[in-house]
Amino acid sequence: MNDLIHLPWISHTLTVLDSTDPTLVGVSGVVQDETRRTVRVQTQDGTITLAKDTIRFKIGDEEIDGATVKQRPEDRIAKRYGRR
Repeated sequence: MNDLIHLPWISHTLTVLDSTDPTLVGVSGVVQDETRRTVRVQTQDGTITLAKDTIRFKIGDEEIDGATVKQRPEDRIAKRYGRR
């Protein structure tokens, strides 16, 4: 796991790999904002808000399970995550 999980995600491209809502799989766009439970993404079709705990997504080369990053971005910086 690289350090991208610890960095702010704003202006990075996010792609949804898996979701409890099958219509969200494949959604891709630029991260505009992030809260403790959601990520707001600007797609070609408009802005969409995604619940972190229901998606697995990719930012850069790193796949992230949204359920493991359910904290504020500023709290995520110092958190230690286990390797898969």
